[in-house]
Amino acid sequence: MSACRVLADGERTNVKKDGVDGTGLRDELVAKATKIGAEFAAPNADAVDREARFPIEAIDALRKEKMLSVFVPKDLGGLGCSVSDLSAICYTLGLSCSATAMVYAMHQIQAACIVRHGHSSPYFQQYMRDMVAKQTLIASATSEVGVGGDVRTSICAVETTGSAFKLEKNAPVISYGEHADDILATARRAPDAAANDQVSVLVRRDASTLERTGGWDTLGMRGTCSNGYKLKSAGNTEQILPTPYSEISSNTMLPVSHIVWTSLWLGIATDAVNRARQFIRGEARKKPGHVPPGALRLAEAMNHLQTMRATVHDGVHEYERLIDDPDALTGIGFAIKMNMLKVSASQLAVEITSEALSICGMAGYKSDSKFSIGRHVRDAYGAMLMINNDRILAANAQLLLIHKDA
Repeated sequence: MSACRVLADGERTNVKKDGVDGTGLRDELVAKATKIGAEFAAPNADAVDREARFPIEAIDALRKEKMLSVFVPKDLGGLGCSVSDLSAICYTLGLSCSATAMVYAMHQIQAACIVRHGHSSPYFQQYMRDMVAKQTLIASATSEVGVGGDVRTSICAVETTGSAFKLEKNAPVISYGEHADDILATARRAPDAAANDQVSVLVRRDASTLERTGGWDTLGMRGTCSNGYKLKSAGNTEQILPTPYSEISSNTMLPVSHIVWTSLWLGIATDAVNRARQFIRGEARKKPGHVPPGALRLAEAMNHLQTMRATVHDGVHEYERLIDDPDALTGIGFAIKMNMLKVSASQLAVEITSEALSICGMAGYKSDSKFSIGRHVRDAYGAMLMINNDRILAANAQLLLIHKDA
């Protein structure tokens, strides 16, 4: 299987999966995302950021176009799109509104876990059919108070009685939790299980309560509404994904997270550079024959943007190359590459948006300017904090001590 790279403006890339040319589907999905971005996401992006509110207009538009279920297999009613297709969609939405793109990306991470690890379960097969019909929005509850940000450790546990379960979790963050239809939560397999013996539980909102414990008044990514909650839920044990969370994490959640996140960050950085380029062109028109002072910085920013694009492309290619090889996905080399994808792209996002701000000067610094870059810079800084880069680098430092290949 060959993989796509994130699409640049006006660029097309062919992808073949199982002998089928994926260009037509990707073009269709990107066209829908572009339309939604222009008509719903971009016009409301500043208000979503300013008011720290959920991007309801864009998410409703994505629902209407059945974009929430694109990863569901065709035999269950979805489009069966690839991870590279999701990358292209997240990039496109990131050009218009980071909050919309992030909500979409995080939903698709949960959808990917269900699709790839719930396919053998009649319960999850029906759930995926319902996802297509109802355009279900799924949130995630992986972090937990008391574990120091380590999502591979849980304090809470699933308590079962026969075929019934109960779960209580104190989560410092559940992004768009109050707006989600369901939540995929991690917990210890049982009260006597080890902290890293975890499962993923599909928590149904009609059988759950959310008690808000923290707010979300942040520097950037304000529209994700990532408040803290005490989550209480009950249900049937068939709502537990049959695959251990350790496998779900290494095979799907971690790589898909880093791919869709870095793709939308690339969209944010690209829009910032596009605004800087428009500013420089305007300055050049004012003084024909003279190169504006910021033109050199623009060339540097474009160079860094190309580096970021290549970095994201390489991550997508690597995952799709190994996607059907569980042994490779759990290998040390792959974990190092996915970790560095996140670290490198998040650092570049900050660098590129900051360069764009410098190019535009006061026009980029002002919030009421068409060249405003403030939102882009603030959102980009969040990239380094979503699973803190220091934690990832520390993990890679340990892995590199035992990994033999460069």
